[in-house]
Amino acid sequence: MSEAEPGLISRKPVHQGRIVDLGVDTVRYPDGSTGELEMIRHSGAAAVLPVLSDPAGGDPQVVLIRQYRYAAGGYLYEVPAGRPDRPGEPWDECARRELREETGLTAGGLRFLTTIWTTPGFTDERIHLYLATDLTAGETEFDPDEFVEVVPLPMSEALRMVRDGEITDGKTICTLLYAAGFVMGM
Repeated sequence: MSEAEPGLISRKPVHQGRIVDLGVDTVRYPDGSTGELEMIRHSGAAAVLPVLSDPAGGDPQVVLIRQYRYAAGGYLYEVPAGRPDRPGEPWDECARRELREETGLTAGGLRFLTTIWTTPGFTDERIHLYLATDLTAGETEFDPDEFVEVVPLPMSEALRMVRDGEITDGKTICTLLYAAGFVMGM
């Protein structure tokens, strides 16, 4: 077994885009062998579950968005989410901004839930999950490529939609199940 630590040996850039950077990395594996991996670098994102009523009381009302996603071939139910506007933007600020832009809601309270790796087999993207409370209504500010409908519903309905395969977006499933299990006690 090699004494060298596993990790990056070299990186060959392939494409640098608006959202992702694609490269081919030469890496050392834990057993000392080496190989090439296609790797997508991503800034990461914040996602937030807006809760319209007391999260600890019964069956709280939550807000999802129904958004057109080209890669999915249609519309998905999602929690509001997005990438930082600038390098170093704090994740809680990113979550608050995306919440406001995509739902028109401003959070009086914001609780960090957890961070998830989206697809660690080929990307370093992580999404930071939040729960928003004490909400105030305002105006949405959609990006030109965002086609969004705001959908308020009871948490029990959102969980049923996860169970029945109507909600298939990974960050949304994680956020809903985390909030239901660890915050709301459902």
